[in-house]
Amino acid sequence: MGEASGIPSIIDARGVHKSYKLGDRLVEVLAGVDLQVRAGEVVALRGPSGSGKSTLLNILGCLDRPSAGRYELGGCDVSALGRAGQAWVRLNYVGFVFQSFNLIPKATALENVALPLYYAGVPRKRREEQALALLAEVGLERQAAHLPSQLSGGQCQRVAIARALACGPKLLLADEPTGALDSRTGAEVLELLRALQCEQQLTVVLVTHDPSVAQIADRQVHLLDGRIVDAAARAA
Repeated sequence: MGEASGIPSIIDARGVHKSYKLGDRLVEVLAGVDLQVRAGEVVALRGPSGSGKSTLLNILGCLDRPSAGRYELGGCDVSALGRAGQAWVRLNYVGFVFQSFNLIPKATALENVALPLYYAGVPRKRREEQALALLAEVGLERQAAHLPSQLSGGQCQRVAIARALACGPKLLLADEPTGALDSRTGAEVLELLRALQCEQQLTVVLVTHDPSVAQIADRQVHLLDGRIVDAAARAA
């Protein structure tokens, strides 16, 4: 794994714990997770509800921080960063795709995709050009002026993928990316994700309960009760 394979690890999590207070009780959601993901790898996180998949994904994306343990992203100990540092990592290094799309309802497809570029300080003309190019990559340049309510679920997820790629991330995190889609549309979105991953040499970590979605991954990591119980590579 990682350096031993000749490919460096982009994700290196060691002894990661996450606990929450629930009344007088301390609930441990992650109980000492060790996870390494190589650059360019596609990894599926699987497990029953409550196993810690989404909590781990949130920590990997700097949306949350571990209660204990160390998490290095691209060689930097991001678990030690303050809020501003973690926000910078989220904007410039990580792209997010969610089950519910999380698009701004009153913004057009173009405006939704351009939003991260706005926060990155890209001038208006250039961010609109970049956003339109990204929409073209996902096959939606003709829908640039459409609101999310005027798009199908599959189209909304394509807009969300384009937005996730706006700042040129190294790591793409997807939480149940096909969960709100029918099987055919979901398969098309997965095909697009895999194509973009190959094109842009992205590292992808996705959470899914669906075995057919997990099949696109190079490796499946199974969690149970906050621990990794299996991490099998795809058969050649």
